[in-house]
Amino acid sequence: MAEALGAAGWHVLAVARTTGALEELDDRIRAAGGSATLAPMDITTDDAMRHLCRSVHDRWGGIDLWVHAAIHAPPLAPAGHIDPSEWERTIATNIRAPGMLIPMIEPLLRAAPDGHALFFDDPRAGEKFFGAYGAAKAAQIALARSWQAEGARIGPRVTIHTPAPMPTALRARFFPGEDRAALTPCADEAARLLRALG
Repeated sequence: MAEALGAAGWHVLAVARTTGALEELDDRIRAAGGSATLAPMDITTDDAMRHLCRSVHDRWGGIDLWVHAAIHAPPLAPAGHIDPSEWERTIATNIRAPGMLIPMIEPLLRAAPDGHALFFDDPRAGEKFFGAYGAAKAAQIALARSWQAEGARIGPRVTIHTPAPMPTALRARFFPGEDRAALTPCADEAARLLRALG
């Protein structure tokens, strides 16, 4: 998605924990003629995110689009065998972080002419072995849907997409041995979502 936005002329502010991955993303965005600002940080660190949001306000005044793609996927396990440390990390990344980020980012989106937030659904709640991931993702989307309803008249716009199955590292963890050739290429799905955003 970041590459598609960069190629379409958007300046991308990319946030991730891994500096190397951010630098590789930056190289791909620049190769497509785009530009990016890299922010290597953990979205579960509140002070770092507050500092980033303040820096964005001071530099640009607001943001046009927030794409929330951060997720933690714990190992699949029966509900009775969920690892406590994985459960804590899942809640911190998938539920608590978006809940903390929405109040920080909403003023930046409101400062834009048509501020827009994008979340990605992956409805696994209730499926065998997806207890931790499914519950956390369902909670995240419930939060996003509430924000969506609250901003229907006054903004910001909140969109929730359920992407087509793609050959991502996350999916490979969930479905090892799956025929990846049958999945939708990530670039194709990003282009489709970008068109849908208008």
